[in-house]
Amino acid sequence: DVQLQASGGGLVQAGGSLRLSCTVSGFSYKYYAVGWFRQAPGKEREGVACFSHSDGIRDHADSVEGRFTISSDIAKNTVFLQMNRLTPDDTAVYYCAADPRGTCALLSDFYDHWGQGTLVTVSS
Repeated sequence: DVQLQASGGGLVQAGGSLRLSCTVSGFSYKYYAVGWFRQAPGKEREGVACFSHSDGIRDHADSVEGRFTISSDIAKNTVFLQMNRLTPDDTAVYYCAADPRGTCALLSDFYDHWGQGTLVTVSS
């Protein structure tokens, strides 16, 4: 079974930083893609960032470009989301998801496997 474990959320003041981790297990190969998504109360799920172990492509949503960075430690099967200069608008439950086909995409339909989410709260 493919499993994803997201962690690292918490409460932070505006302007602060957090690093989320997504540990992936159960894949028999290492060419999958991981995406980070978030969902704020009353809003639709939004793609935040993605990284493909197949071709090294990474992408970030315009709303987080320059503030968030996705990276990977493939030896640890872990993908990170470094979040800097956080604002209250970044408050949401953050989910990581995996695509076994290795496609980096900010659309949730591409992803077959999802983690349980980690809550990020940014106070003003």
